[in-house]
Amino acid sequence: MTVLLLASRNQGKLREFKTLLPGMALVAWPAEAPEIPEDGAFFQDNALQKAAFARAWWLAQRPGQPLDGVLADDSGLCVDALWGGPGVLSARFAPGLEPEPKNRRLLAMLPPGAARTARFVCVLAWHPAAGEPRTFSGTVEGELALEPRGNEGFGYDPVFVPEGHDRTFGELPMAVKHTLSHRARASEAFLASLR
Repeated sequence: MTVLLLASRNQGKLREFKTLLPGMALVAWPAEAPEIPEDGAFFQDNALQKAAFARAWWLAQRPGQPLDGVLADDSGLCVDALWGGPGVLSARFAPGLEPEPKNRRLLAMLPPGAARTARFVCVLAWHPAAGEPRTFSGTVEGELALEPRGNEGFGYDPVFVPEGHDRTFGELPMAVKHTLSHRARASEAFLASLR
């Protein structure tokens, strides 16, 4: 079985990747490990930075423990009416707020009458135990709901309606989300590369 270190403490991402990457043993970023830096200007920059940092830490702190590689995800919601924001800053938008008030604040920032088009973007960085890192990306187009709806998923899922649907990611069953989400598409590309 392939053992992957997931360079994230986000439990929502961990749950999703356990479904999206069947047959792989995912190791969550340890509680005692330092915060992983992510100060790049683009999703790819952050994903690569996280993967390299996590790999270096693991090799220094856990020598001899089996690991086939590190997987790092950087993802976010890009809203056209907000010039692509929060984008690469999605995780750091409205710090200190719980998800629902954070989502409401995001919706309140849209100018009256503005287009509600948006997309979720995910870039996965895969750094094998031996070899060079590679990246895989996935995008799903959609629009913002008028208000948060649904309790499935996490983060901005309750405000994002994927193209071709009338329910938010927060309302759609996870089985449906996993067929069309940005993270699912990036994971598909990653798995195809391994095959």
